[in-house]
Amino acid sequence: MARQRTILTLNGGSSSLKFAIFDLGRPERCVTRGQFDRVGRDGTTFSVGDSNREVGRLDHRAATDYVLEWLDGNGDLGSVVAVGHRIVHGGSRYVAPAIIDAAMLAELGRISPFAPEHLPTEMEIAAACRQRLPDIPQVACFDTAFHRSMPTVARMLAIPRRYFERGIERYGFHGLSYTYLMGVLERETGRDAARGRLVLAHLGHGASLAAVRDGKSIDTTMGFTPAAGVPMSTRSGDLDPGLVQYLARTDVMDAASFDRMVNHESGLLGISGTSGDVRDLLELESSDPRAAEALAL
Repeated sequence: MARQRTILTLNGGSSSLKFAIFDLGRPERCVTRGQFDRVGRDGTTFSVGDSNREVGRLDHRAATDYVLEWLDGNGDLGSVVAVGHRIVHGGSRYVAPAIIDAAMLAELGRISPFAPEHLPTEMEIAAACRQRLPDIPQVACFDTAFHRSMPTVARMLAIPRRYFERGIERYGFHGLSYTYLMGVLERETGRDAARGRLVLAHLGHGASLAAVRDGKSIDTTMGFTPAAGVPMSTRSGDLDPGLVQYLARTDVMDAASFDRMVNHESGLLGISGTSGDVRDLLELESSDPRAAEALAL
């Protein structure tokens, strides 16, 4: 009987780490999956199935070491032949999945200011895996790669061109989600429908839309960062740029405070004052006008 060969996938968020193992012979079959929450905080939790336990305070690297040890003890690590990493930002260089090596890590370090809440932790996760599994290929799958097909005019911001030449442009995100959607659409409806003119939506804590033609992204709502576009759970979406200067002057708001406001205090949460979760707001809609306004917005 042939030995099972599997792929380990890792997805690090700002305070979470999700993992899953898939059967290489049957990619739709998930062998096991789990996640860490509250990473980098007291009371980090580790969950697999119905099991949930606190594991102290773990940062992303320690959480990665923990899950590799757990998988080894569970008998799942020995079958892993490759590790796939979701990387939120590939800059202008990476347009497809690629093997993680020293040169890539250096490039991700260079562009880490583009995604400071994600890239540093994703690099830590990759480094931990490379150390523990030095002979196993580590593959980066970039959330921005799907949108590299956008024409130049769709990628440019209407600011002096010298900034575009420094890499300041509309990158778009949720590309792995859109790649998956395109695959499902083609499988369910056929190639002709999937290669037409489409509008796709990714709706979750973050939300975006993408215009697709002939299977390729031609525009998207997110921009230089995932904070741009439509209002989201806690992100503002597009804002008048003059607001930055106004708040800096009237509220004495520095860059860190503004970043916290537009990423963690705005969107549905900011408008409703109660929750950024649509499910909560739907329950409150009939009794709380602010919840109703958040949903209408």
